[in-house]
Formats: sequence, C-alpha cells, structure tokens
Amino acid sequence: MSPRAGHAGHPARTLAFVESPVQLLNVLEWAHLHGLHATDPTAPPSPRPEPTVPPSPRPEPTVPPGAGGAAPAFPAGPAGAAPAVPSDRAGAPVVPPQVRRVVVGGGLPGEDAELTVVVLAPTDPMTRGQLRRMADLARDEGYRVRWEEARGGTTAPFHTIGGLAGPLRRADRIVMGDPFSRYVQLLLTITRARDLVVVDDGTATMEFVAQLARGERLVRWHRKGGRPGPRDLLFAPVSASARRRLTPSGRRRVEVFSSMPVTETPEGVTVTANDFAWTRARFGPPRITRGADMVGTSLVETGVVDGDRYLEAVRDLAKAHGATRYFAHRRESAAKLHRLAAETGLEIVRPDLPLELIARRGPIGRTILSFPSTVVHTLPLALAGTGVRVAVCDIDPGWLTQNASPRAQGFLSGVTDTARDVHRLAAVALA
Repeated sequence: MSPRAGHAGHPARTLAFVESPVQLLNVLEWAHLHGLHATDPTAPPSPRPEPTVPPSPRPEPTVPPGAGGAAPAFPAGPAGAAPAVPSDRAGAPVVPPQVRRVVVGGGLPGEDAELTVVVLAPTDPMTRGQLRRMADLARDEGYRVRWEEARGGTTAPFHTIGGLAGPLRRADRIVMGDPFSRYVQLLLTITRARDLVVVDDGTATMEFVAQLARGERLVRWHRKGGRPGPRDLLFAPVSASARRRLTPSGRRRVEVFSSMPVTETPEGVTVTANDFAWTRARFGPPRITRGADMVGTSLVETGVVDGDRYLEAVRDLAKAHGATRYFAHRRESAAKLHRLAAETGLEIVRPDLPLELIARRGPIGRTILSFPSTVVHTLPLALAGTGVRVAVCDIDPGWLTQNASPRAQGFLSGVTDTARDVHRLAAVALA
C-alpha cells in the first residue's frame, strides 16, 4: 500500500499521536516526505468548522520566574490567549471538542482527512507552550489538529480514550512519536490499522529500534536497571501487546522515520531517513552570528548527571569557546536555569519552538555547543549548507549520579559516536 492509498481508492485516514513539540515536528516532516494532504478532495465539505483554538483559556508562560530574565528567541504570540467561541456559518455555536469527545465512538467533522494530528497534551507549561506553537504550524500547513487534555484530571483518560475509540478503529494508519508512552501503548490496543509509523522522539528512537530487534520489553534508556516496579507489572500486558503490534507481520507493516542512526533494524521494519526537508524548505536560511551558542540538556532532571558537575561543565565550556547564549531544554527546571544564569553569565533563552526551527530561523551562532543529545544528529541536517558547526562535548563518567542507569554511559557515548557532521570535543576536565 502506498503512503496515500486507502480503502476503495480513497486516501488513507491517518491519525498521528504526539506528546511533545519534537514529535509533532517530525510528523510534519514525515507527512511532507510522503506528500500527504490536509483533506480528502473527494469528500464533501464539513458542515461546520473544527475549532482550531486549544481549549485551555490560560496562557502558557514562555519564560518561568527565575529563569535568568532572558526573553525567548521569538515572541510567543497569541497562541495561549483565551479563545472566542467558534460558530458555524449560521451563527450557531460549535460544540467544543472537550464536550464532543466524551461520546464513545463519536466521529469528528473531517475525520476522513488524510492526516489528523491528535495532541495528547502534557501538563508541563513549557512543553504545552511549544506544542501550541507547533499546532499552529500544523494548521498553517492545512492539517487538522485535535487537542486533547489527556491529563487534565482523574477522568480525563477515560474521556480521551472513549472519544478516540471510533477514529482509532476507522484509521488506516497510526503515526506515533513515543512508542514508550503508556498512553500510546493503550491506544494501540484499540486500533485495527494495518500500517504503524514511529517518528523520531529523539535519542529514545535508537533504543526503541534496538529493543524491538532484540525482542526486549520497551523501557526508556535512562530508567534504572533492576526489577520492574508495581506500576510496570500492572501495565506489563498492555506493554507486551504494544510490542507485538509494533512487530511487523503478514497483517501489519511498520515504518520507523528517523534522523537517528539505526544499527539494529528489526526484520520487516522499513526505516525511512528524516533529512528535515520540510524545515529547510519552510524556514531560513538563518543569519549567522560570529559567536557561539550552547544547547541545554535535561540529563540533570532525569537523574543521569549531577547538577553541580553539570553547572561546572557548562561554565568551563562556555568560557573556553566564548558562548554567550544558552538555549534551555523545555524540561530544565527554573531553579537550575536561574543558577546557571547567575554563575555563568550566559543569557538563558527559552525557545518557543523546537531548536531545529529556532536555529533555522536564526540568528544563530557560527558554533553550536551541545552535550550528547538529539540535536547533535538533527541540527547538522536542519542547518545543512549554512556553515554552522555543531560541536559535542562528551559526558565524563564522573558526572553521573549514583542513580543513573547502568546503560547511561554507554548509551550517551553511542549518541556521540554515531553523530555525523559534528566536531567532537573531549569531556571538560573539572577541578
């Protein structure tokens, strides 16, 4: 079946589930590569417009209190403003999605679109802010976006899953950004789709493909080794079912769309390269500054790297290479960023879009410094032909915490070892 083929010659109905801005960016890259359109041109027009404003009336902060006082690279715009009540052409109010989705199996206007993006909204304010901006870009491209407050209270999962049951059963293809997500794994038990696509969720994609090839249970790389916890045991049947569904068979095709190196390809899995063609066509080229910029990481927040050692490494690396700006990861804490700003003198920038888009829009430093992370693989692709150099600094084993997974050092080294078109820096020697 071709990427656009569906039932009886109609375009395939594709549902994409995303929980982070990077996942949504890579869904747009995948759709661009496969030439998907927003709607089925043979379908009759929808009688009422789909509301396109996310349901939360509260604006999401772009810079948290104490984050160094720096402004974001670009203004956040009105994405978080309180929405007006949409109405149809006759002036009747349109029922908002949070009401319609509680009807089990209920469809949505335009659900026969070639691509509908379902945002399973997280609670983190920074992630939500970036997701709102990415959702706006997806709408600008003509795709339909369904914003689900999937974590908005005790009953939210029941409403979300109930409202998605019908579209899930009718979908020809499911695209997901995080196969480790318990939410996504649960949704996979409902779908009958013959085509499953996994788009990049950063370095986690490398571990997912390797685990699938080895037939292992799906566990994030930074999780500490040892016996599964009570919640893991309770969810084990769902996780095992998801792993089976993500294994190709005579009834199911699986594609991995990735810019990361895939060294262990599971039998029957199609691996498609993501070269950020949509990003390069849509944005830039950027204005290049003479200085250096640094990319932050959430390795402290995930318990892999010690906070004090990380701060020392950032300070020494910035001093050695003349970096002036620090692009924070969306998961970095405000307290940590405030301390970084105070002790390093770096300007802390909270991007309102994934860094690949921020860098492509510019201005951006001639050198970008990073620790092992997804961007050492993606930025060289997004910035191809611009002359920007990406330099990666190794993580010294002495920086790791006692709670770090035994696999952490090897995995992080592998992220650096497999990066293409980057300059490798030795680990900073700390006193």
